[in-house]
Amino acid sequence: MVLYGIIPAMLLLGGSLAIYLGFDELRDTWKSDEATESSSEGSEGEGAGEEVEQYKKETDDLKEEIETLKKE
Repeated sequence: MVLYGIIPAMLLLGGSLAIYLGFDELRDTWKSDEATESSSEGSEGEGAGEEVEQYKKETDDLKEEIETLKKE
């Protein structure tokens, strides 16, 4: 008789704990994702312009090299 009363209560408490811990972990991952996005947004503005210029210069250098190879 005691087991019939304890088992459902334990299952309810265990399920509640699992839901709480799962939600808590989701909140932590959302916070870490927001922190990652905010830190990457600040660095993109500064580094993106430099990267674009670097790629443009590299592309121009490769085009010149291709033209010199075509002439040979």
